[in-house]
Amino acid sequence: MDIFMLLTYLFSLFHNNQTGPSHSSPDVNSKIFNVFDYGAIGNGYADDTKAFMDAWEDTCNYIGSKSTMEIPQGRTFLLQPVGFHGPCKSKKIVFSISGNLTAPYAPYQWKCNEDYCHQWIEFAHINGLYIDGPGTIDGQGPKWWSLNCKKYEQACHRRPRGIVISHSSNVHISNIVVKDSPNFQMSLEDSKWIFVKQLTITADGDSPNTDGIHIQRCLNVFVHNSNIHTGDDCISIGDGSKYVNISGISCGPGHGISIGSLGRNGSKETVENVIVRDCIFRKTDNGVRIKTWQTDAVEIKNIMYKHIHGTAVKKPFVELLCSKSVPCRDIYMNDIDILDQEEGKGKKYHKRSSHPPAECINVRGESNGAIKPKLACLDSERH
Repeated sequence: MDIFMLLTYLFSLFHNNQTGPSHSSPDVNSKIFNVFDYGAIGNGYADDTKAFMDAWEDTCNYIGSKSTMEIPQGRTFLLQPVGFHGPCKSKKIVFSISGNLTAPYAPYQWKCNEDYCHQWIEFAHINGLYIDGPGTIDGQGPKWWSLNCKKYEQACHRRPRGIVISHSSNVHISNIVVKDSPNFQMSLEDSKWIFVKQLTITADGDSPNTDGIHIQRCLNVFVHNSNIHTGDDCISIGDGSKYVNISGISCGPGHGISIGSLGRNGSKETVENVIVRDCIFRKTDNGVRIKTWQTDAVEIKNIMYKHIHGTAVKKPFVELLCSKSVPCRDIYMNDIDILDQEEGKGKKYHKRSSHPPAECINVRGESNGAIKPKLACLDSERH
């Protein structure tokens, strides 16, 4: 698909599908299920998991046009690892977070199946899910990050993800704060038609593997107008992701916006039709990255980066590393300006100072407009 046709296509999809929960008039076929009616305490210490599960059962099984699970403002609700699963009977399921959700404070307090916490909060097998704020979801990551990994090696490798959306469609997530999940802050997996906007996602700048939003095996994903500050990638795009539109992201600290790495152990993996536009990097470790292993099982194509500005503190600021046997193709860059944060300050900050500002290997594509740092592997359009 021509990259300009792709851009027009993704823009039209995004604007035609921005239909959040309607508040204009009451719906006679809608119902609200308040977690307090199911025994929730909301003091931040009592375990409210059962109350939430009971409220979800009624929310999910209500037959009508809209069913809302309400989490009231001004209170904090402690949840153990929990799954909100469908399929549900209402056409629209609203998970309204006005209050705050908190995970157990310390790793030993988490109640996990077989001592393995895959994730903290999971939404799965739901069509027509709306998660709305303005509440805060706190994964209590610092105690996990500070574990002595020599003593607790297994726990360090099993840090749970924060919010997971899986095997779902027509999902809208907006106006929430997600912070300090032990692993990925939010993971979008095996789903389609996901619309994410106006989120604030934060974790310590030195926290391990705390990607802001991870996208894996998803189709038609839109991430728009959000602030992401983490210890790893602000947004990472993994295998099986197609038609992904990322725009208006303020990223940093973090590792930038990345595709990959793909093809580890020779597995067949693809990413295609991705647009990253109108984003700002603020003191990120890196900037824009594509990374694949040297294998013939990986395919990355039809990728556009447009209007990307900001600063980074580690070279390379743009890193496009693709397979020699199957190069990345149809990579398009327009108006890229990522500067060295420490340049001219006389500081020897870069741990990788021997690297050039940009690395570009086995990439086929074009560049247009100002490109800083320069990318020698892309053909420059002349007008």
